[in-house]
Amino acid sequence: MGRKMEWAGREKHMRGIPRKMVFLAVGAFAKAVATLLNTTSVHNADTLIRLVRSRPPGIPLLTVSNHMSTLDDPLLWGFKGFPSLDANLARWVLAAEDICFKNSVLTYFFRLGKCIPITRGAGIYQEYMNEALQCLNNGAWLHTFPEGKVSQEDAPIRRLKWGTASLIVRAHVTPIVLPMVHSGFEEVMPEKFFLDRRPPFPLCKKKIKIMIGQPLEFDIPKMRELAISKSRGDVFSSTTTSRGWPVISSYGLDLDEAAQRYLYSSISEEIQSAMEELRSSLK
Repeated sequence: MGRKMEWAGREKHMRGIPRKMVFLAVGAFAKAVATLLNTTSVHNADTLIRLVRSRPPGIPLLTVSNHMSTLDDPLLWGFKGFPSLDANLARWVLAAEDICFKNSVLTYFFRLGKCIPITRGAGIYQEYMNEALQCLNNGAWLHTFPEGKVSQEDAPIRRLKWGTASLIVRAHVTPIVLPMVHSGFEEVMPEKFFLDRRPPFPLCKKKIKIMIGQPLEFDIPKMRELAISKSRGDVFSSTTTSRGWPVISSYGLDLDEAAQRYLYSSISEEIQSAMEELRSSLK
């Protein structure tokens, strides 16, 4: 299917008409489920809307959230006042290859919906991550679920996968990173509804809460220098098995695998901490 129909995700594919149709339909579905069939409350919505609509040109936006159900995206963007029908403003999102790209019909649909396939277990330097990186380098908005999979337990934010941190480090322009946390989607689309299966349609009359935080700032050049110095001869680097990562070179510094591990871990911990703080205020 040619790198999972990457061509179908391009803005000029058939003059953008199929993409616009998908976002009109999916956006309307998200608004119906989030605002008509259920009750959604959003804290700090203005910050997200402002960054989506009018952030400085060329500055990418990276939103991150917990993952409570298979319908988190698109329902996250269905709240009142959000431009969820506008294909040009819409996010790009990393989506599980084994769920969203199982056949050519689904692949075409999700590509039109600005979804990038991710192969679970293939690592942070898999080919598809370069697509996500290109989105950021184009100044676009990308959403990720850095926990890596759905969890419907009311539990602390789990240790984050390092793919999101690697994108922040590798982007030509450091993105604005906006943490978000939500609850309620696990009731709208429970994993085990009947006979250990999800319901055929979203459930109604549930309460959805979305907490949007403040943008996180990362001084990547400074963090790179710290990572290089900390990782030299560190226990962190000597007790872990090499994954064969490539050396990253930018800002005049070469980051070997040990330095990358330190850097990705530091960034991930900071994002996880911000998400956990938001989760605590959901109560």
